[in-house]
Amino acid sequence: MRKRNLRAISLLLAGVMSLGLFAGCSKDSGDKKDPGKGGGAKDSIVIATMGETPSLSPTEHNAVAGSYMNLLTYNTLFSSDMDMQPQPDLAESYENVDESTWHFKIREGVKFHNGDTMTVDDVVASLQWAQGFAEVNLYNKNFVSISKVDDSTVEIKTDGPDAMVLLNLCHHGNAIVPKKLIDEGHDFNTDPIGTGPYKLVEWKRGDSLEFEAFEDFYKGAPKIKNMTWKIIPEGSSRTIALEAGEIDFIVEVEAMDADRLKENSDLEVISFEHTSHNWLMLNNEVPGLDNQDVRHAINSAIDKESVVTVAYNGLATPSWTATPSNFAGTTDENADTYDVEKAKQYLADSGVDPASVKFSIICSDDTKKRAGEVIQANLKEIGINCEIESMDLATYLSATAEGDYTAAIGGYTSSDLLSYVVGVYHSSSINASNKTRLNDSEVDALIDQAKTTLDETERVAIFEKLSARLNLLCSQAPLYQPLTLRAYKAGLEGVEVSDSGTIYFENVYWAE
Repeated sequence: MRKRNLRAISLLLAGVMSLGLFAGCSKDSGDKKDPGKGGGAKDSIVIATMGETPSLSPTEHNAVAGSYMNLLTYNTLFSSDMDMQPQPDLAESYENVDESTWHFKIREGVKFHNGDTMTVDDVVASLQWAQGFAEVNLYNKNFVSISKVDDSTVEIKTDGPDAMVLLNLCHHGNAIVPKKLIDEGHDFNTDPIGTGPYKLVEWKRGDSLEFEAFEDFYKGAPKIKNMTWKIIPEGSSRTIALEAGEIDFIVEVEAMDADRLKENSDLEVISFEHTSHNWLMLNNEVPGLDNQDVRHAINSAIDKESVVTVAYNGLATPSWTATPSNFAGTTDENADTYDVEKAKQYLADSGVDPASVKFSIICSDDTKKRAGEVIQANLKEIGINCEIESMDLATYLSATAEGDYTAAIGGYTSSDLLSYVVGVYHSSSINASNKTRLNDSEVDALIDQAKTTLDETERVAIFEKLSARLNLLCSQAPLYQPLTLRAYKAGLEGVEVSDSGTIYFENVYWAE
């Protein structure tokens, strides 16, 4: 089976340098310009982001926008490093006692924002509490029991071997919070009390979030004491704000502005090969879209190269497979290519009148809207008419999770393929992150087999079978994987981003 990897082609077209398939990228500028000019000072930073978090609670969302905020205010037992590998965080050490039993020794002296010291009781209560939230229980329902061994050790039991334990403990849904606040019914959305490097000061809905450094953070107080996140949905507005010195950092760089930002000597631009996989989501429960041949027709009719050119200014890799190309186990077996005549044949085989296949493509930002317009034109060539519908991120996330939509442009980011396929394709994730509502017993069985297979070589072989099956089912039309950019003011040091997009802002500081 031939594996597809077109990342290098995309990078050559974009004219930028990749830092490696799984290596994080970093920029440690030697420029000592005064960071006090413009939007930032030596102890403050203003960050612009595209979408507003649906919640500040770690358990009430599964959105990238929310994970940015959760990394500031909470910690988990494990966290993902720049190579996307789980490393001990609030856990000091661990032991896999037997195939279904794990012991974790917690760090001593870790403080919560309210001044309390973290205990094993807090850890046990937090993990048990998180299992009650549909948005995140995908990442902890494999824990069949969570209990206290002694004052420094927590025990987690699984139902047999489980390759996802440490990965799941990195997820924000398993953040550790005070037990007494859980018992009191505390609202962690309005008052996010955790152990993280920053504390919330104020959330101005639709506008901004302000944070201050937590001086008792167990790794040491962050050098940047005051942090503001500005919600700026429009890409060019974020660019203009950075150029004008109104902000210091852009999380989502507008691809159309990339060249101009790189040419500005007052700014730094870094790139990384994002594991984010973006697709045209199709609700498989909607008449017409519930037909596999119709979905293949839609997929074959989309000119992915044009989508990348128009939506991302070439700064992305077209995707034809159901799983991200930079994970071992992805295959192009059964995958569609751009072929309009084949698309028409699929429609003929489906027995469905293309004029009856009508849907609206939900787009939550300008990049998705540009992609949607290309798709709209492509599908018209095979007789399928669709409309473009703009929707804010929070509403989009809710509508697609509940299945209250026909089509949308979306994506999913993960640091490993196992977490990706569980989240996107397993039937247990319906009403959460399985937004196409795919329910296939063979897919579920292969994913479950991969979860209990600890040998990596054997697991990759399972993934290849799974990927081929997913390509055949074509529950959604893959579009692209972006070459993702971050842009910021020169003089900001310690900026490091993993290929999953993780950045730990407590490590960022202004040059003296």
